[in-house]
Amino acid sequence: MLKTGDYVLNAQADREAIYDERCRNVLTLEGAELARSTISAWPGYAPTPLVNLPDIAREAGVASVHYKDESARFGLMSFKALGGAYAVVRHLLLVIQREVGETATVDDILAGRYADIVERQTVCCATDGNHGRSVAWGARTFGCRAVIFIHATVSEGRRTAIEAFGAEVRRTAGNYDASVAEADATATREGWTVVSDTSYPGYRTIPCDVMHGYTLMAQEAYDQLPGDIPATHQFLQTGVGGMAAAVCAQGWQLYGSNRPRTILADPSRAACWFESIRAGKPVPVTGDIDTLMAGLACGEVSELAWEILDRGADAVVAVEDEDAEDCMRRLAGGGANTPPIVAGESAVAGLAALLAVAKKPSARDQLALTADSRVLLFGTEGATDSAVYERIVGRSADSVSRQAAG
Repeated sequence: MLKTGDYVLNAQADREAIYDERCRNVLTLEGAELARSTISAWPGYAPTPLVNLPDIAREAGVASVHYKDESARFGLMSFKALGGAYAVVRHLLLVIQREVGETATVDDILAGRYADIVERQTVCCATDGNHGRSVAWGARTFGCRAVIFIHATVSEGRRTAIEAFGAEVRRTAGNYDASVAEADATATREGWTVVSDTSYPGYRTIPCDVMHGYTLMAQEAYDQLPGDIPATHQFLQTGVGGMAAAVCAQGWQLYGSNRPRTILADPSRAACWFESIRAGKPVPVTGDIDTLMAGLACGEVSELAWEILDRGADAVVAVEDEDAEDCMRRLAGGGANTPPIVAGESAVAGLAALLAVAKKPSARDQLALTADSRVLLFGTEGATDSAVYERIVGRSADSVSRQAAG
């Protein structure tokens, strides 16, 4: 079993490589700008905060650590709101174009001008929780039906949160990858549309839309960094890799060889990115892949994410569940110069990876992590299951939030 702080360098990483045609077939700055202009016009949009963590920076022996807190994004408590819902509305716009030959807008859909078409559409996906919540929210917001597939170990709290947005939720046997297969088979049989955040041969367009939505989070963070100075390192939790690839791609296109070093944080119990980077090719991991970091419990890397991260990621660090729990409690407790932060289980893998490698001289040297380094973390979720959060942290998310506010 991998231990927290175990790491592997990416032999295929090339910091001098340009963002070439293969990468542009996945994500582009034009696609990112379309996502940004679309999502920023939605009701309730606001950039999420970038929080300075000087106590963490001091412990890690770096110049600064900033944490992008996604716990309030559109009220869904997760960055996933940027991806699934955006892909839903992109799909609906294409359906309208195909059926009536008209170029509709998001405002048209929100105003109900094409309700007769939209209401006939059903979108579905498999989820560990957050992506399904985003798809369900997007379906409710824009007026279509959603069916969400969850696997055996997804908590009842996360199921209830998805159902609150009006989606039908179906629980399947097996792990996350089994639920992906079930969602795909059902969609094919029923004529539904899969809105997935992972890609596979023959299925790329919608995951590209999801990932373009995620680039908004990266752009916000880059814009919020003090002094208009880019980060030197970004520690990104994995899952299927869509978020990490989107953030890496945005930095790569904006900064070229001066982009932040991208270090992936992989759950030790679902280490598909660790094994794939080590092998130099996608390698699935099997078994129940039952990690506390539910949003990262994936056994296979996304095809699209691999096309960016196989050269764009510099290293992968393993993270054990126990260290994720410690980081949740650490952020909830705040510090002398750090406010309390509500961070869910999948939000803290990057922080755990940073703290682990910062203690290893060989890792610091190989990752160019120095006293001058400026580190960017993405806190991708808040307390998406309040019962799980309270069990781990020892108090409710509401009490942590009240402490932060007062």
